[in-house]
Amino acid sequence: MTIWKDMVLLVMFLLFVVQQICARNEQEHASDCLPSSCGKIANISRPFRLKGDPVHCGDRRYELSCENNITVLNLYSRKYHVQAINYINFTLRVVDPGVEEQSCSSLPRYFLSRSNFSDAYHAGDMDPYRATLDQFSEVGPHRKSLFQHIIYLNCSHPVSENYKYVNTTPCVKWESKGYMYAIAGDLTSADFEVGCRIKLLSPTSWWGLDANKSSYTMMNSALLYGFEISWKNFACEDQCHSPYGDCYFDSSTLKLRCFPYCNDIFGVLETKCGKGIHVQMSPFL
Repeated sequence: MTIWKDMVLLVMFLLFVVQQICARNEQEHASDCLPSSCGKIANISRPFRLKGDPVHCGDRRYELSCENNITVLNLYSRKYHVQAINYINFTLRVVDPGVEEQSCSSLPRYFLSRSNFSDAYHAGDMDPYRATLDQFSEVGPHRKSLFQHIIYLNCSHPVSENYKYVNTTPCVKWESKGYMYAIAGDLTSADFEVGCRIKLLSPTSWWGLDANKSSYTMMNSALLYGFEISWKNFACEDQCHSPYGDCYFDSSTLKLRCFPYCNDIFGVLETKCGKGIHVQMSPFL
């Protein structure tokens, strides 16, 4: 009996030692992960990392690169220039590299829309970025779209009676035949003119362009501002610790709110339970 007690005590002691070593290693690794910088982005911290940072710093799904002193995000095998990282509401603002300052003749390089993003959450196989942000406010949970579109169309005939169609000719020199127009906002079936087809589509988070008739110069400024995408999936995975619960950004507290799922009394159905728990992550851990 004494031998068994000694063995149990020895195992407990070894587990304690291993736990202390792991905790010490985590602290040492965390202290090594100071914020990186590249160009105008000076606070590249967890979950983000710069290519070349120590392997234990940041998450490889959120790896950025520094090219010609410009912070670059590789999104769907395309390179976008990073304009800002918001660690409060979990968004990243990027711009298409084809859009140049002081030149309304520049065009986006890439065709990108909300349909490129998967807004579904799948544990272990999640899309690192989303085109929407799940928020929680006084009115309850809701989903906020993070960008709208600027749509370029090639038409076989002039469009003069639809104010949404903005002529791009003064700025952009197209090689295509026909007439080129740009529309700010989403295109509905009622807006689609006969003889027109979509040539290019690019996002922007500069809101309000579709409120009134916009000039193409304003659209170009909106493209220069760039568009936001959300990395909240990582924060939910990191802080809510459950792939089966809902996670929202609380706009009143500026924190995450986790809603776990609970089984019913029969252990069959799962429903949201509780009022939600506020958590806050630190990008420097």
